[in-house]
Amino acid sequence: MKSMIFKPLTGALLLATLTLFSCRQSSYHLERVEGKLITIDQTLDSAPDQRYINILKPYKTTVDSVMNRVIGVCDVTLKGSRPESLLSNLVADVLREAAVQVQDSPADMGLVNMGGLRNILTKGDITTGSVYEVLPFENSLCVVTLKGSDLKTLFEQIAAAKGEGVSGVRLRISADGKLLNATINNKPVEDEKLYTVATIDYLADGNDGMAALTQAQNRVCPEGATLRELFLSYVERQTQAGKKITARMEGRITVEP
Repeated sequence: MKSMIFKPLTGALLLATLTLFSCRQSSYHLERVEGKLITIDQTLDSAPDQRYINILKPYKTTVDSVMNRVIGVCDVTLKGSRPESLLSNLVADVLREAAVQVQDSPADMGLVNMGGLRNILTKGDITTGSVYEVLPFENSLCVVTLKGSDLKTLFEQIAAAKGEGVSGVRLRISADGKLLNATINNKPVEDEKLYTVATIDYLADGNDGMAALTQAQNRVCPEGATLRELFLSYVERQTQAGKKITARMEGRITVEP
């Protein structure tokens, strides 16, 4: 009989007991599986089960040594919200600059979805763990090339979402999610011109309403370039340069009545 803790579920752990029955010395088959959900809440915290603590302890020690490492300092608290926010501006900037991995310059535009930013960065020390909390998904950099006509459609989709994290563009949208005006690199969009957009693979696949990205003339997704690792590297570079992490509100997306 063997007990196992399976991958955490939302607010719970699944503890299962597997019973293996041996027919011959080297042959086994599964006879029975028993399990139960253990709710993770204040009740469990007030009366921790030492068995689980003992099971998790060696893993917790290793994880804590990595996640609690301070890698930088946040100058202000960075939160994500629509239509524009400090956190989404910063992450979109990081993506746009990361395009130098696949071309000679930053992308014309950076784009990240607000749903991909799952926490805030509070003013003060930034740890590896706090970055994981903000960017918990395995999303990777993708640089896509769009015709100007498709880029306008992308802008309309961003407007319909009431804003996403953008860099390199200025959008004016209405309160009901219509695109009123758009510029890229401070210039109007030309329908036949090609533009590069640095985003994540999740959006490049057309998710979160960004279907225009699937019309890309070209798409490059460098191996191993997860958004989280790009952001961690950015924080570490800024720290080595003696700089704190910060961002500014710049009117990248403005809403008009």
